[in-house]
Amino acid sequence: MRAETTTPLHALLVVENAPVPHDRRVWNQARSLAERGYEVSIISPSDKRSADRPSFERLEGIDIYRFKMPFGGSRKRDFVMEYGWAALAIHSRAMRIWRKKRFDVIHVANPPDIFFGLKWMFGWHGVKFVFDQHDLGPETYQSKFEDEKSGVLHKILTWLERRSYRASDAVIVTNESYRSRALSRGRVPDDNVFVVRNSPDLQLFATRPPTPELKDGYDHMVVFVGTMGFQDGVQVLLDAAHHVRLVRGRRDVLFVVIGTGDVWDELQAQHERMGLGEGVRFTGFISDEDMLDYLATADVGAAPDIDNPLNDISTMIKTMDYMAMGLPVVSFDLTESRRSAGEAAVYVDEHTGQAFGDALVDLLDDPERRAKMSSVGRERIDGPLSWNRSADQLDAAYRRALGLDVST
Repeated sequence: MRAETTTPLHALLVVENAPVPHDRRVWNQARSLAERGYEVSIISPSDKRSADRPSFERLEGIDIYRFKMPFGGSRKRDFVMEYGWAALAIHSRAMRIWRKKRFDVIHVANPPDIFFGLKWMFGWHGVKFVFDQHDLGPETYQSKFEDEKSGVLHKILTWLERRSYRASDAVIVTNESYRSRALSRGRVPDDNVFVVRNSPDLQLFATRPPTPELKDGYDHMVVFVGTMGFQDGVQVLLDAAHHVRLVRGRRDVLFVVIGTGDVWDELQAQHERMGLGEGVRFTGFISDEDMLDYLATADVGAAPDIDNPLNDISTMIKTMDYMAMGLPVVSFDLTESRRSAGEAAVYVDEHTGQAFGDALVDLLDDPERRAKMSSVGRERIDGPLSWNRSADQLDAAYRRALGLDVST
């Protein structure tokens, strides 16, 4: 057992697929670690949301080192280019930080599962490696490329995941489904796996009054917030909007879609083709303040994530955000969505836009039920799903990795 030290331990957090502080999971973790006495540095990419931020920034006492990401897209070769560039950028910046101030822990968030080499680079100096599994690589591949469920690339991803597990001194996962994968597929010891949920920061997601003008005269508002890839199901939400507004004739419902992503152009074409007009509005990327105003004003939060091997066992951040703001949720019936939301959501068995749209209308027409679901959701976020509990698990994971007493 390693002795306690009065010198602040230095943690290096690494994330490839989202900029910090916009990646709220990584930022919440960094802030929690800093509050518990760690010195924290982060390596993250920059994108359109952070283009105006410098390559180095000290924010709330946390050092953020950014690298430009010139590659992107949804094709296989796009991922190869993106991950190859990220590997070079992250390894070189880690070495630069090491020369400036040595770190005690490297905390790597996936995807991708290619950064276990950092343990090889620094482990012989005594640096510990924490693997933070945001997504399951093999299931992500299956979900994106359904025609190749057991090809060479799938086998490579399984091998990379296994290497990441084996390099780890502690493994962090987002839910119990991921934990079971780490125990079975990764053969990680039970006491080395810690569940740190995608819980919202309630200092940010605080209750606020609605902004009625955002409804622009509509009686009801349905809101979607998040990334727009095929697996996120916004195309299904547009089918639902078409069914609600043009088939069922409910012109009193406004749909607001917040965010951006790989299928943005396809969604704009679908919107035009369906003739959805002003009844379905895309805001693109907006500030947190504006996003929270929409969540405080909307009547229902939409989680149309499609049923695939990844989504079924993943915790949807949007669902947690909706619940934090007291929004009842409509979701397809996915394993971890049900575990997260409980009775704060309506679960749609038939995975079609029509069924999703009908569920939205039924809930919009039942204000008493919406109010009850709102209370249930907020209670879950304040209680069993709270960030405070996740922060304790994060601290325990670090103590395990560092050889400190986990019970302290």
